[in-house]
Amino acid sequence: MESIIESNYYAKGSVVFREGEPSESLFVVKSGLIKLTQTNKEGKQHTLRFLFPGDYFGQFALLHNKQNHVKAEVIEGSDVCRLHRKDFLPLVERNSALAFSFLMSMSEQLQQAEELAGAMHIFEVEKRLARLLVQLLSRKQSGLIPQSLEMSIELPAAKKEFAAMIGTTAETLSRKLNKLESLHIIEMRKRTVEVLDIQALYQMAEISK
Repeated sequence: MESIIESNYYAKGSVVFREGEPSESLFVVKSGLIKLTQTNKEGKQHTLRFLFPGDYFGQFALLHNKQNHVKAEVIEGSDVCRLHRKDFLPLVERNSALAFSFLMSMSEQLQQAEELAGAMHIFEVEKRLARLLVQLLSRKQSGLIPQSLEMSIELPAAKKEFAAMIGTTAETLSRKLNKLESLHIIEMRKRTVEVLDIQALYQMAEISK
């Protein structure tokens, strides 16, 4: 398996692939942060998703043998693994466990995308922010969040990028973070968020534990 995987480092600001370019590879984020964007007819760029270590992308163009419908831009220096179609598809065909795992992962990504799209329309900025912080905690703790310990989150991007994750501005994000801090739910230390009251954060996010 390792013999068919390429690993490359991409510096901040570089592009893994552009919208409209042909692609025949599956990419997996090993480290760093990558942003997927799409440009509308008016030329305005829209942020679709942020990719963290363990996330993969490029599967649409890979499986359908089409051009990429998004642009993958590096927000923080990233190590990215790459599997070419000629190697990946035969591997999936021979390995049913791998095929099932890939299918489950795609299903999970689709569910997350649907939940995010729903949250952007239904919830206020505070709830969107709380949900994103919970999601980042879940990633860090692999889904297990202890209740008795303070937990920290390193914001994965500048405030402008972080604000885009919840569909708001950097100024509004700062105000909402300050509010959470005044309620003693979090404590800010530059780009580090110390979560002081996880139960209150869950309540604000309207998530059942």
